[in-house]
Amino acid sequence: FWASETGPKTVHFWGPAANWGFVIAGLADMNKNPDIISGPMTGALCVYSVLFMRFAWMVQPRNYLLLSCHVCNEGVQQTQFWR
Repeated sequence: FWASETGPKTVHFWGPAANWGFVIAGLADMNKNPDIISGPMTGALCVYSVLFMRFAWMVQPRNYLLLSCHVCNEGVQQTQFWR
């Protein structure tokens, strides 16, 4: 794992690790009043996650950590839209 093409010595690991912050922030916003959630920002995060899901799937080697991060973020942001 340490020396793999997507291991912790590469940007393929640290980029997705940092992106989990979007998911954590979205989950923290679930406890807030929906009136303070920005619709345009939530929409932008949805588009961002969809684009990067495709990127994570197409890049070689496939970046499953990035893919899982953006799948989770898409779910959180769609839930924010629903609220």
